[in-house]
Amino acid sequence: MKITNHITIKPLLIFTLAVVFTFITSCGQKEGNEEATEEEIEVVEEVAIEEVANNALTEAEATDGWILMFDGKTSDGWRGYGKDHFPSGWDITDGTIKMNGSGRGEAGAEDGGDIIYDREFGNFHFKMEWKVSEGGNSGIFYLGQENTELGPIWRTAPEMQVLDNEKHPDAILGKDGNRMAGSLYDLIPAKPQNAKAVGEWNQVEIIVYKGTVVHKQNGETVLEYHLWTPEWDELVAGSKFPGLNPDWAKVASKGLIGLQDHGDDVWFRNLRIKEL
Repeated sequence: MKITNHITIKPLLIFTLAVVFTFITSCGQKEGNEEATEEEIEVVEEVAIEEVANNALTEAEATDGWILMFDGKTSDGWRGYGKDHFPSGWDITDGTIKMNGSGRGEAGAEDGGDIIYDREFGNFHFKMEWKVSEGGNSGIFYLGQENTELGPIWRTAPEMQVLDNEKHPDAILGKDGNRMAGSLYDLIPAKPQNAKAVGEWNQVEIIVYKGTVVHKQNGETVLEYHLWTPEWDELVAGSKFPGLNPDWAKVASKGLIGLQDHGDDVWFRNLRIKEL
């Protein structure tokens, strides 16, 4: 059996191993005292191992065409928005990409700012995990364009919000909770609102396919919308974005994935993507 290197233990391992033990035990008690086969035991052992591997693709993901965007050790593939290097305001630490909060708000660090993965995607399924500091704020951008004359990436890109819903003021601003974690920032609220507490990892997914966009948070679909429709244009027209970029609603069909420097400590890991 092949074992993935660089395994990080999660609390889920205890539960998973309990399931494995129960499965093997029940197999050993089959009718006629038939013992569990080696293949059956190997399958559940493989599940247990893959549950605890961070920043690595499972065999199934690799076979299915997923791309690992972060190896847990280097900043390979990432650079600052409008820059040719990985900003010093960010760290690669403990198997995470970490924004070291400046305490000075959005892009307030001396060599901070948003970071982007240096490859464009159109139709895709993106997965990752994040956790945020107390009172923290950040975001995940997609379909963004690198247009420094226009300004930061959020002037061209939809954003999945990353937030401490309990302490950050954005949680009570906007409309109907559309600035809370998992939301399409300032446009569509994430419902149900199922973000975890500060210091806990949140699992999120963004699916984009021919204009249909889905946000998933901690295993649940929390919103869906459709780009380039009259409904989309109406939604954007009622937001703050047209005042900052009159063409904001004309989101590109292919663009960059970015992570936001909003001046707060935030951690990201297990970033992977599959083109559709």
